[in-house]
Amino acid sequence: MAAGFSQALAWTLTSVLVYLAMLGLYRWRKANPFLIPVATGAVVLMLAMKLTGKPYPDYARATEWLRALIGPATVALAVPMYVQLGRLKSVWRALSAALVMGCAVAIASAMALAWLLGAGPAQIASLAPKSATMPIAMPVAEQFGGQAAIAALAVAITGVAGAIFTDPVMRWLKIDDPRVRGFAAGLTAHAIGLAREIRTGPIAAGFAALAMCLNAVATAVLVPLVYGFLGLIGR
Repeated sequence: MAAGFSQALAWTLTSVLVYLAMLGLYRWRKANPFLIPVATGAVVLMLAMKLTGKPYPDYARATEWLRALIGPATVALAVPMYVQLGRLKSVWRALSAALVMGCAVAIASAMALAWLLGAGPAQIASLAPKSATMPIAMPVAEQFGGQAAIAALAVAITGVAGAIFTDPVMRWLKIDDPRVRGFAAGLTAHAIGLAREIRTGPIAAGFAALAMCLNAVATAVLVPLVYGFLGLIGR
């Protein structure tokens, strides 16, 4: 019991310290998108597990205290959305259209690319919900024969890539509206994009939080519809 507690405490503290160190590096390098703490911290922790011979399932059990904070953190997303409620109401039609189109393109492009590269049905199902948050993407993928682990990896890669490329794409398109930027980041890069937009400002953060939450619901609805449609075609 004592050994289990000490292991949990050690890995929890290690995870927190690694994140803080990577956050410091990220700020020191003036928010370089390739140094997003979620990505660099994950690499450092993977190296630590490799060097210590710690398998991931043991690490996951040791850090369950951290995962317990996901629920309160998700509920807290209501705060930036509420603060921006007036702005959200004023553009709800445009946001609804962007949500449907963005979600549909994310699902279709992932499935089409996987199919063109020769992926099997399980891999295609695993990648389809990649733009949703992990609590949604993993069960949706499993519902259609996908693998939760692959879905989780795809979600993480999508989030990191979205957070990295949001800035250059927005500059290339000459878009500086924080509402557009925030919604696009939350729609494509879910929680990782939201975390980056929080540093940008309250408006971008509020729209990113809304996009992340709505896209999770839209993905849970549209993926089954896509599979239903494909089933009708295959008859």
